[in-house]
This record gives sequence, C-alpha cells and structure tokens, in this order.
Amino acid sequence: MITNPIPWPNGARCACAITFDVDADSLIHIARPKDSFDRLYPITMGRYGPTVGVPRILETYRRLGLKQSFFMPAWTMQRYPDAVEAILEAGHEIGHHGYIHEDPTEISSAQQREAFERALAIHVAMTGRKPRGYRAPVYNANQSTIDLLIEHGFVYDSSLMADDIPYQMRTTRGSLYEMPPHWGSDDWPPFAHYAEIGYMMPVKSPSDGLAASFEEFEAAYEAGGFWMGIWHPFLTGRLARWRVVERWLERVVADRKVWFASLEEIAAHLDGLVKAGTYQVRVETLPYFTQPVS
Repeated sequence: MITNPIPWPNGARCACAITFDVDADSLIHIARPKDSFDRLYPITMGRYGPTVGVPRILETYRRLGLKQSFFMPAWTMQRYPDAVEAILEAGHEIGHHGYIHEDPTEISSAQQREAFERALAIHVAMTGRKPRGYRAPVYNANQSTIDLLIEHGFVYDSSLMADDIPYQMRTTRGSLYEMPPHWGSDDWPPFAHYAEIGYMMPVKSPSDGLAASFEEFEAAYEAGGFWMGIWHPFLTGRLARWRVVERWLERVVADRKVWFASLEEIAAHLDGLVKAGTYQVRVETLPYFTQPVS
C-alpha cells in the first residue's frame, strides 16, 4: 500500500523509468589510479557499456518509443562522445554522475565542489544545457552534495531512499525532488563481478538476476506507485540479459497502463501537481544530523 499515491498522466497506474549509469572504465581509474591505464580486462569490460550496450539499448527504446534517463560521469562523456551524441539525438536525458565516479563521502567538501563544478561545465559544453538531475556515485550523497544541487538549480536527485515514490527534500537553502532508487531494482548485486574494485558477486543467470527488478515493478504497479531500474550498460546491456529485458518491455508496453518517462519528465509532472495545489508531496527535512551520533 502507498498512502499518498501520485496521480500519473493519462490514467497510468505506475510511472516507470529505466535509468542507466554509463560509468564505463571510470570505475577502474578511480579505484586503481596508479596502474589502471594498463589493466586491460576491466577497461574493456567498462568500454562495452558505451560502445556496445548503449547502441543496443537505444535501438530497443527507438522501436518501442521510449524516452529514458542516463547518468554519466563527465570523464566518461569526454571519453565516449559518440555515446553522448547518440543518447541526446534520440531524445533521452543525461544526468550528472560526478566527474570520474568519485565518492562524495570519501573526499572533502572543497574537493567535492571542484569535481562537481568541473563535471557541470563539461555537461553544459557537451549538451548545451545544465543537467536537471543528479545521481551520486554509489548513491553516496552527503549534505554537501544536496547543498550543491540546490545552489546550482537542480530539479531532482536520484540517490536517496526514504520512500517508494518521489518526494521532496527541503533544507534552509531550498528544495529539490528525490527520485528514490532501491537496491532491489539495481543490477549490481546480481551481475557485478569486479574484483579490482572489491565486488565479487555470484553472477546470476539473466532471468534470475532480473527477477528482483521485475517483482519490484509488479508491486509498484499494483500499488499505483513508481518503479525505477538502476542498471548499467556493461551489465544489463549484455546480449542475453538485454534480450530478457526487451521481451519484458514489449509485454509491459503492450499490456499495462504504464507511463514510461525520463526522470526529468516525472519530476516536472510532480512539480506541476504541487504548484497547482492538486497534490501534497511528502517532505523530508535535511540535514538529519549535524554531528556524530553518540
């Protein structure tokens, strides 16, 4: 049960967004900066995402008429401009995902600002506008992150997990919407096998690995809620896994009352309802804490 369901456009029972974090080989370079340049296996595993996975995903979206969201570290955008161009030409959204997938909780506020604003400038240069949304690498946003998002006029974040449906975060500096992710719909636990960065998951078959995401969708659909996949092209964009997703998408698009939209569109819809006074959004007030808890 969802106590405060959001009314979705055209009578849809559920809003859905498949989001892809196109990290590519930024993951190995931030994890092993001294010798990453010569670690060919993880480099190629990451490169698969923007060079093979993204074109495959975009073709499915084109065929089914879907417009969705991608998050890319700015370093990755510069390294793979063809992927950026293809995503934008197809009408999809690219959100901010750090500079080189740096963890905001592992660096100082000053370092976070430098990386954030460096990445923001690259986004503007390559896309022609500021991104509307942000997802923290590893979901690790802190209060400095939220402050930066509000300062730079972001509409939404997609890193924090305080609800099943979009909600609003408010601070003394302003507010923005949260498009909440959830590990149950993340493809990292079932598919990531990446010793170099400390992940050695027992890799599941395509159907078993995606089953959790699809069950999360069924619950959201039944409750009239919000479902979001948090996936990676070098994982779920692989041939057999994407075949499972593609067939699932075909069934859902044909048979269910679902609104597939980018997170930017979903945030804009929610903001319109709030400003019209037709929906009362749930609010989380930040910061939760200002000092260590004893």
